[in-house]
Amino acid sequence: MIGDWEGVRFDWRRGGAAAAGLVAALVLVVMVFLVKFANDAREQALTAERKAYEVALVVRNVSANVSRADAALARFTLDEDEKGSGNIYASAWQLAGFQIEQLKQMERNNPEQRRRVYEVRELYDRHGAELALAARAALAKQGDTGISYFYASAKSGTGRALDDKLNEIIISERSALRGRIQQSQLFSAQADQFTYYLSWLGVLVGIGAIFLGVLAVQALRQNAAALRQAESEAERAEQLEQAVRERTQELWEANQALKAEATEREAAEAQLRQVQKMEAVGQLTGGIAHDFNNMLAVVVGGIDLALRRLNGPRREVMMHLNNAMEGATRAAALTRRLLSFARSEPLLPERVDPDGLILGMSDLLDRTLGERIRIEVDVESGTWPIYVDPHQLENAIVNLAVNARDAMDGEGHMRIATENLRIAANQVGDIRAGDYVKISVTDTGCGMPPDIIERAFEPFFTTKPVGKGTGLGLSQIFGFAHESGGEVGIESTVGKGTVVSIYLPRTEAAAVRLHPMAQRSDSSDVHVAGARILLVEDDPRVRTATVGALEDLDYDPVACGSGAEAIELFNSRPFDLVITDVIMPEMSGPELIRFLKETSPREFAVLFVTGYVGEGESDDLRGYELLRKPFTVGALASAVAAALARSSEPPRTSAGAARG
Repeated sequence: MIGDWEGVRFDWRRGGAAAAGLVAALVLVVMVFLVKFANDAREQALTAERKAYEVALVVRNVSANVSRADAALARFTLDEDEKGSGNIYASAWQLAGFQIEQLKQMERNNPEQRRRVYEVRELYDRHGAELALAARAALAKQGDTGISYFYASAKSGTGRALDDKLNEIIISERSALRGRIQQSQLFSAQADQFTYYLSWLGVLVGIGAIFLGVLAVQALRQNAAALRQAESEAERAEQLEQAVRERTQELWEANQALKAEATEREAAEAQLRQVQKMEAVGQLTGGIAHDFNNMLAVVVGGIDLALRRLNGPRREVMMHLNNAMEGATRAAALTRRLLSFARSEPLLPERVDPDGLILGMSDLLDRTLGERIRIEVDVESGTWPIYVDPHQLENAIVNLAVNARDAMDGEGHMRIATENLRIAANQVGDIRAGDYVKISVTDTGCGMPPDIIERAFEPFFTTKPVGKGTGLGLSQIFGFAHESGGEVGIESTVGKGTVVSIYLPRTEAAAVRLHPMAQRSDSSDVHVAGARILLVEDDPRVRTATVGALEDLDYDPVACGSGAEAIELFNSRPFDLVITDVIMPEMSGPELIRFLKETSPREFAVLFVTGYVGEGESDDLRGYELLRKPFTVGALASAVAAALARSSEPPRTSAGAARG
């Protein structure tokens, strides 16, 4: 039995020694890893501490450079001849911007600080814009203007806000720095303690029992340290909660400030839109008044001279009447351009040979531009066909030629050329990839700076003096090119000249879509002498002139001035054609036609006459002939013939006409 107990005691000792050795080895491994972890944590804390010092140094450098730039600019605005101060301001301000970019890189892993750096950048740009006004004024030697701008920038508070935001970054870094210093101290103490424990572990392994006692003591010490650490963490949590409350209050205040700023910005934008609108109206009315005065001068002068020479030679009377007619036609064309621009009327495209169209415009361009402009037409052999509205294309080329003439002050060399091009997507503006015909107008005029080129296609924008232009020409060309699937480009050099190019897509369409007036060439020959026509026109002068023209065309017209009179006349006798104005008081032309179509079983032709198509009326005009005011007798004859030909029922002639 004693031997057995001794064996058990021996096994216990051996097992205990083995267990103690295993525990000691495990403790040694754990201690090694703890020392490594503590050293790594200490290195990370020290790295973060160095980074905090670097951030604080860069922030102070930014603040110092901003202050240095402000001071240098102040000296420069006070003494405009001191160029050195201006250079100091520029270099210091640029250095501050570079250092702010450094801050962005340094704080890229800290969301809160990164947000503050972006706010610093925004304040820096805003303050820079304010100082730039003073710098440019001082550089231009505008006297007290630079000082006023500098004083305004100081009063705006942007500089103070920039300094406050930089101080906020420094304060945050200091707060983080204190925590990192504590962490580094804590990890340093722990690393020293673990090293101390490791050194003693070797001794304790050898002396067994002492190791256990020391281990127990160390366990107690670690427990106390854990309690202290728990208390420290609780205190830190309370501080963090307080910081969150303060930050929430700051965000609420910033949100209120942003709302107030948004309200002020909306009011300023509304005021700016009103100013731009009034400026556009002023430019438009001035240009239109000038053009109409010129045209009316031609009309009034021609008619007056014709009246004075009524008994004189017929050739001289016809010359003055032709001049008056040309002026009236130009006025009508200008009105049509304005209506086309306002309503974006659809194009009437057809297959067009660009070379033939441009060569056919030579006489028109010569008369329009005058003898002092030398025109060179350079059309490429085999230019591709295009599918566009030929009249709109002619107007676009004439507008470009007139602009080129004005840019050359009425004298110089102009070149109109065509070229086949294969263009990549977005090579010119928003153009699509494909084959295009380039029609360019080149002048040797004054040229345009980049800021004018950017606004050249804006409606109502013009660089011409008041009364010299409406600002609609280039905007119409821009709209025409885009509606035709193309683009417009401008190349210009100040003092050398300008090249404006219209890019229009190549077409493979074999069929030619004729203009409606060309399609009516057959119907215009349809003339029914004595056809009964009801004319509805509220303007007595237009009514009298139209009746006279219809009688000269050998028709039988009956005229009235309102829709009610027209209904009474229509019910009293049959008519082959109703010619009505679109816009009339009480009852419009489309309303009159709808009423007559619904209440009368008789078939009759319809011709609408208008000077402007109001909103909501264009759909009612579809399917009928339309004649725009002002019109000539020839245009009236063609429109009446086309309306009669469109009617499904053959027109009836009056008894008088049949007898005739």
